[in-house]
Amino acid sequence: MTVLLESTSVAAAGRPKNVRMSKYLGRIFVYTCLIVLAVVFFAPLLSMLFTSLKNMDEIRNGNLLSFPAAPTFDAWRNVWGASCIGVTCGGLKGYFGNSFLIVVPATLISVALGALNGYIFANWRFKGDNLIFGLILFGCFIPFQIVLIPMAGVLGKLGLAGTIPGLVLVHVVYGICFTTMFFRNYFVTVPAEIFKAARVDGAGFWAVFFRILLPISWPIVMVSIIWQFTGVWNDFLFGVSFAGGTNQPVTVALNNLVNTSTGTKAYNEDMAAAMIAALPTIIIYVAAGRYFLRGLMAGAVKG
Repeated sequence: MTVLLESTSVAAAGRPKNVRMSKYLGRIFVYTCLIVLAVVFFAPLLSMLFTSLKNMDEIRNGNLLSFPAAPTFDAWRNVWGASCIGVTCGGLKGYFGNSFLIVVPATLISVALGALNGYIFANWRFKGDNLIFGLILFGCFIPFQIVLIPMAGVLGKLGLAGTIPGLVLVHVVYGICFTTMFFRNYFVTVPAEIFKAARVDGAGFWAVFFRILLPISWPIVMVSIIWQFTGVWNDFLFGVSFAGGTNQPVTVALNNLVNTSTGTKAYNEDMAAAMIAALPTIIIYVAAGRYFLRGLMAGAVKG
């Protein structure tokens, strides 16, 4: 009996230590997996960056992940202002500006209209509201390729074919479906008592929207801005279909730059051009990425 009690007490004393050890080993395993996955994820980006900082002799004699022996920004300067894109040799700077002329108004307009639509569908009842909202949601699942021909006809009739305003219109129309869904799902989580109290105090349609909802909606506003900004900036199909000549966005110019052959293939310039085209989306994710998941989760509880 004494031996049995002693063995039981020893086992009981050793159990917390084993539990702590298992948790410690589990934590080591998790962090090791995260580090490995981070390295795998960043390896292509590092390869692009290192290649863009090398000259062609070093690229031919080295490997993709080797650090540049003598880093140089010559490739970056060349693709920004001197590389040939098609038959013109003015670099990416003009097309880079085109992308901003497209993405800024397209993002702001679609987010503003989506916020207004979400507010209406979440808090105001009218005949056929669910049907209309369902049709708007259906627009989220329409592939880009299906709308090319009808959208080209619409732009032609409006006189906007091949122009930057025409491309802005295309992105606004396609983006309203997503921003409406984001804002509607967020607004339905706001307690209805707030709206009832505001109406009792005499607040009307616009007062409730601007004074009550928008001040508490910054997480979903950031989600919509990030979503639209990255989608419009990275778009290639609409850009190559509806913009022509010097009105094309940077993604189309990047494709033309890579496919332009004037002798030796300059891989350092191709990588530098890809990095320049990707910088705005990288910056916006680093600056505002923490709001993205917060805003999505805020609208995922109800509705």
